[in-house]
Amino acid sequence: MSEKRWIYRPVPESAEELQAVENLIRELKVNPFMATLLVQRGVHTFDQARTYFRPELPHLHDPFLMQDMEKAVQRLQMAIVRNEKILVYGDYDVDGTTSVALFYGFLRTIYSNLDYYIPDRYKEGYGISTQGIEWAAENGFTLIVSLDCGIKSVDRVDEAWEKGIEFIICDHHRPGAELPRAAAVLDPKRSDCAYPYKELTGCGVGFKLLQAFCLFKGIPVERLFDYLDLLAISIASDIVPIVGENRVLAYYGLKKLNSSPGFGVQALIKIAGFSSSLDITNVVFGLGPRINAAGRIKHAKAAVQLLLAESEEAATDFAFEINEHNNSRRQYDTSITEQALAMIQGDEWLLNAKSTVLFNNTWHKGVIGIVASRCIEKYHRPTIILTESHNRAAGSARSVPGFDVYEAIEECSDLLEQFGGHTFAAGLTLKLENIKAFQQKFEEVVTRRIQDEQLIPMIEIDLQLDFDAIDQKFYNVLKQMSPFGPQNMAPVFSTSEVYMVGEPYIMKEKHLKMTVQQAGSYQRFTAIGFNMAHHALFLRRDQPFAICYQVEENNYNGNKSLQLYLKDIKATAGAEQ
Repeated sequence: MSEKRWIYRPVPESAEELQAVENLIRELKVNPFMATLLVQRGVHTFDQARTYFRPELPHLHDPFLMQDMEKAVQRLQMAIVRNEKILVYGDYDVDGTTSVALFYGFLRTIYSNLDYYIPDRYKEGYGISTQGIEWAAENGFTLIVSLDCGIKSVDRVDEAWEKGIEFIICDHHRPGAELPRAAAVLDPKRSDCAYPYKELTGCGVGFKLLQAFCLFKGIPVERLFDYLDLLAISIASDIVPIVGENRVLAYYGLKKLNSSPGFGVQALIKIAGFSSSLDITNVVFGLGPRINAAGRIKHAKAAVQLLLAESEEAATDFAFEINEHNNSRRQYDTSITEQALAMIQGDEWLLNAKSTVLFNNTWHKGVIGIVASRCIEKYHRPTIILTESHNRAAGSARSVPGFDVYEAIEECSDLLEQFGGHTFAAGLTLKLENIKAFQQKFEEVVTRRIQDEQLIPMIEIDLQLDFDAIDQKFYNVLKQMSPFGPQNMAPVFSTSEVYMVGEPYIMKEKHLKMTVQQAGSYQRFTAIGFNMAHHALFLRRDQPFAICYQVEENNYNGNKSLQLYLKDIKATAGAEQ
C-alpha cells in the first residue's frame, strides 16, 4: 500500500520524563497522550507549559546581547544626528522584501532622509551588487543597512568603503572565513556572537536592531510591534524553526496579521482569497509565493511598494499587479516542471541516479527553485535545476530530509564560480562548459554521502494514538500548540487496527474520503486523503489497516466536527517501523 517510511519520535522513557508526564496530566488536566506530546517537545513543567501555550513579548531576548549591536545603534544614531542619507538594502525574496518594508517603514516614521534598494534578480543577482553600491554613491548615500544579505560580501563592502559608504549588515546566513569591513555586522550565526537564539530570519535581525534602537532612544517599542505582521510573513516563508524567539514573534505576528494588518498585507490576503483566520501554512502557500513572484517575474521593488502602501487603493493596485506576476510564475512553474520530469523519465542514467541535475538554457530563472522542489516530490533525492544567465549556468538546489546539499555542493566547488545557501537549499553558478562534469561529480558526492533510507520519503509521527483519546478538548489543546512550523510541526498520529465503515468515496477522481473506526472503539471519524484515491483499490471493510494523520476540525454550514486528515495508509503488519 505505501512506500513511505513511518518514523516515530522517541517517547518519554526515563524516570524524569515519565514523572513529567504524570505531573502534566495532573496539573494541566490533559490526557496521557497530550502530556506525552508536550514532554516530547521539551515541555516538562507547568511553567514551561504556560510559556509554550502563552508566548509573551517580554520573553524576547535583550537585543544588546547580539555581537556588534552597540556599534550598530551608535552608527545609526550618528547618521540621524548628521542627517546622512541612509539606504535600506534588501534581498529580492520574501525575507528580504519584508525586511526592507519593516525597517524602512518603521525608520521613516522618525527620520526622512532615507530610501530603499532591492537588487534586480537577473541583472545583479543575489546579495550586495556593484551596481547597487554605484547607485548609492551617485545618489549621495553614506550609510547602507543591508538586510538578509551582506555577510559574505567582503569585496562589495570594501568597494563601498572606498566610495565613502559604510555598512551595517543584518544577516542570518552562515558567515565565511572573513567578515566584511562594516561599521557593524549583526548575525547570530557569527562564531563570536553570544546571542542566545540563532535562528532569526534576516527580517528578524533587522527587527532586533530597531528594538535596540527603540530602547536606546526611549521610543515605545509597541510602535515597532505594529510591523510584526511583516515579520511573521518572513518567518513562515523562510522556513525557519518556530521555536524560541521565532515562536513568540510568529505568534504575535499572526495575531496582527489576522486582526489589523497593514494596507498592503490586507490587500494581499484579499487577493489570495483568504476569509478565515490565517496560520503559518496559509502564509507559506498563499502570501509568500505572491510576494516572491514580484522578483521572480519582474522586479521585487513592487513587493516592497505593496507592503509599504499607505492607502487601501494603492495597496489594491499593487496587489493586483503582484497577483498577475504570480499567475505568470505558475504557468512557468507548470510547464518547466513537466519538461524537467520528462527529461528524467527519458534518460535511463537520470532515472537510476541518486541525484538530479538538469539544465535547459530557456528555463525561467525565477522558478527553478520551485521546479527543483517539484522534482523532489516525484523523485525523492537532492536536486539542482540549472538555466542560462549572463553566459553562465545558474542553479537552485533543494534537498531531502537529513541530507546537507550545501556541503555536497561545496565539495564540487572546483567546478563552480560561486555558491551559497543552507542545508536544504542553495544557489550556484558555473561555466556552461562545466555542466556535464558538475553533474557527474555531484552524483558521485551524493552517492557517497547519502544513506539509502534518505531516498525514501519519510513521515515523522509523534505518537500512536487511540481513537478514544480524540475529543473536542484534546483538539482544543492541540490547536493551542500553534503556530506550527519547523521544530514545532502540527502533531501527526498513527492508529492501528482501523477498519473502514461502509464504502470509500472518491472525490474529483483523485481524493479519498471514508469513515473509519478502530477495533474496540465506538468512535467513528471521517477521514480525508488528498491525492490518495489509489488506496481505495486495496481497502476492504473486513481487513484492518493502519493510518497516520492529523486531527482537524471541519466546519460545514456552521456544524463543527473533528475529522482526520490522512498522511498515509499501511497494511497493519507493515505499519510499525
